[in-house]
Amino acid sequence: MTGVPASTAGGTGRAPAPGGKLGAAAVNQASLWNIANILTMLRLVLVPGFVMLLLADGGYDPAMRAWAWAAFAVAMITDIFDGHLARTYNLVTDFGKIADPIADKAIMGAALICLSLLGDLSWWVTGVILFRELGITLMRFWVIRHGVIPASRGGKLKTLAQGTATGMYVLALTGPLATLRFWVMAIAVVLTVVTGLDYVRQAIVLRRQGLAARRASQDPAS
Repeated sequence: MTGVPASTAGGTGRAPAPGGKLGAAAVNQASLWNIANILTMLRLVLVPGFVMLLLADGGYDPAMRAWAWAAFAVAMITDIFDGHLARTYNLVTDFGKIADPIADKAIMGAALICLSLLGDLSWWVTGVILFRELGITLMRFWVIRHGVIPASRGGKLKTLAQGTATGMYVLALTGPLATLRFWVMAIAVVLTVVTGLDYVRQAIVLRRQGLAARRASQDPAS
């Protein structure tokens, strides 16, 4: 298909096929069902299943905790691949832009809150991480008219540390491994705070630059 209207291609004068507009709409709608969006939706679906597995039998069944860890691991792995696939194969959609960060926050927030409810993780740790994640998300929207704050290398390390530490807490670890997970979570909390402050700095600079550019464009003397 060339995309040239029939009335101008060869002068056939044939009327457009019935339902042409409906067909185009169907194609646009089908574009949402790409592999990147499917992986994002899989993460959203995994959240309630993960919570039920983690809290099964009071949250202290090692087998259920292992299954919960498996669900959490799948969610973390799909988080890596869906963004990569979307960017590599031009599968970025408005749905993906909205659903992807929601899925990320949902699985991590569910894990942290459940672990604190079970007494395995201090509430202040959960509070620091969730406050940072929610705050940075809102700040991105606050400065989006001036530009986009890109994901930094520190932010990616933070995500890796959070996922690793939280996954270790989901498992019913004892002995040296339980001590190790404490230190991994400590590193994750430090990275969470440090990268959060850096994002705040970037947001302030970006907003100042945006406002300065707007004033310059409105200045009659310019």
